[in-house]
Amino acid sequence: MFFRRKKKKPEDLEKNPFYREGDTLVVYFKCDKCGEVFRSHLRMGYDFIYNYDNPSAPYKIDKLYVGSKCPNKIHLMADFTSSYKPVSFSLEGGTFITKESYEEAKGNEK
Repeated sequence: MFFRRKKKKPEDLEKNPFYREGDTLVVYFKCDKCGEVFRSHLRMGYDFIYNYDNPSAPYKIDKLYVGSKCPNKIHLMADFTSSYKPVSFSLEGGTFITKESYEEAKGNEK
């Protein structure tokens, strides 16, 4: 018997916008200014910073993205447990979107 992974709904992004794919976490978002869509692969053990100040959330991400359509900076910040589950996250200058929304937007660009 095969099990399908449940698709995320837009309201699920408020709890966890990250998709686990193997040893990476993938996040999809769009720029608030120009609407450009982004996909970012965050590799476990490489892209994550060890947070010595908070033992309950030992990993964190602090990334800055700039698109090709406008100079708007998008700042992703997140704290994770030792099993890479998000404790807190924020995105300044952008909005989290679902994988399906990203694929639809990329399909419309072609």
